[in-house]
Amino acid sequence: MKVGLLQARHKDLASNDKKVKHFSQRYEPCFLQTTHFLGKIKSLNPINLYYNGFVAKLFIFRHGETEDNLTHTFSGFRQSDLTENGIEEAKQIGERLKDKPVTKAWQSDLIRSQHTLELALNGYHQNVPVFTDPRIKERDYGDLTGLNKDEIAKQNPEQYKLWHRSYDVPPPNGESIKMVEVRVMSFLNDILPTLKPDDVVFISASANSIRPMRKYFEHMANEQICSYEYTPAQIFEYQI
Repeated sequence: MKVGLLQARHKDLASNDKKVKHFSQRYEPCFLQTTHFLGKIKSLNPINLYYNGFVAKLFIFRHGETEDNLTHTFSGFRQSDLTENGIEEAKQIGERLKDKPVTKAWQSDLIRSQHTLELALNGYHQNVPVFTDPRIKERDYGDLTGLNKDEIAKQNPEQYKLWHRSYDVPPPNGESIKMVEVRVMSFLNDILPTLKPDDVVFISASANSIRPMRKYFEHMANEQICSYEYTPAQIFEYQI
């Protein structure tokens, strides 16, 4: 694959070209097929690729349940590991993806991302190159880190809504989704041009780093990506 020779062909997908299947069961993956689709984002460098008829697959999943998830704590950059339930959820990811011939994988520098990927790969996939990139870690909740979400919502409900689910309002000394999007798009701009024909990629990420990824691949509006609640161990599949 040659990089930077031709502008990526930007093809708006009609509703009948994009197939999205949502499953109600906790561990069922959510599939999006975007055939030969390469998107763009404003204010960031578009990804330039030479189109050569290849298909690569990305499986993006959220980590399993953590101790902070269990106690409704703003986790952010905290090193909160998986609960026993989270360990089982991560194993279920591996079970769901055991037949996927993964060629490389990415994780963040947070233990919950790394532990989830380890369990997803373990026993099914051997000698897979694993890369650690902090750009796909959870958002920084700043002064809210370590505080209980339910208590903050009771004390200041209106401000809580802005801090928790707005696109461009960060919590004090923390990151907004917009700020997270900048680093996530930098990550995608770096890795997507390196994909080879028939690459299968696992990305173990967090809820708020998955939001910009879904926006990119699914052409979502800012309000959409901020509105979703992600359960632990959700899986999203993309073909590019």
